[in-house]
Amino acid sequence: MKTTQYFQTIVDELNRSAAQLPDEEAEQLVNKILESKKIFAAGAGRSGFMAKSFVMRMMHMGLDGYVVGETVTPNFEKGDLIIIGSGSGETKSLLSLAEKAKSIGGTIAAVTISPDSSIASLADIVIKLPGSPKDKTNEDKTTIQPMGSLFEQTLLLFFDAVILRFMEKKGLNTTTMYGRHANLE
Repeated sequence: MKTTQYFQTIVDELNRSAAQLPDEEAEQLVNKILESKKIFAAGAGRSGFMAKSFVMRMMHMGLDGYVVGETVTPNFEKGDLIIIGSGSGETKSLLSLAEKAKSIGGTIAAVTISPDSSIASLADIVIKLPGSPKDKTNEDKTTIQPMGSLFEQTLLLFFDAVILRFMEKKGLNTTTMYGRHANLE
């Protein structure tokens, strides 16, 4: 296949993923973001990059959004929200974060392929995204892409859709958000 054909196949996979997104749980997440004083996001590997991009857009909207583990991240308190992106829902470092957040009295949202996972079992909101686990020993035909690529791409687009819904609910637009964009370049 040519590169452009692979690109089209990826887009087709993402279209199938979009059709499987859970509306009710997505709306719960948007409403919880609206209610929360501070919002934290975490993920490992490429899922972590998607979480960082989500927090960046939250900052552009004027929300107190933070990436777990950064040097400028404040303390997590009762009533705060943590959004954990994990395909497997079993990543040990993220599971520890979920356990700690639960013990503090925060709200946990798990965005995962695996709604029966350890992280999802601790979560108040579970959003199941389509995708394929990194370990494809079972010959899963969900995607032609390697490892967790489909989940990670779907995660980024899902987070962008959450941002658009939040913008709609708060009456924000790109011009308003651009005023918070970095300007020291």
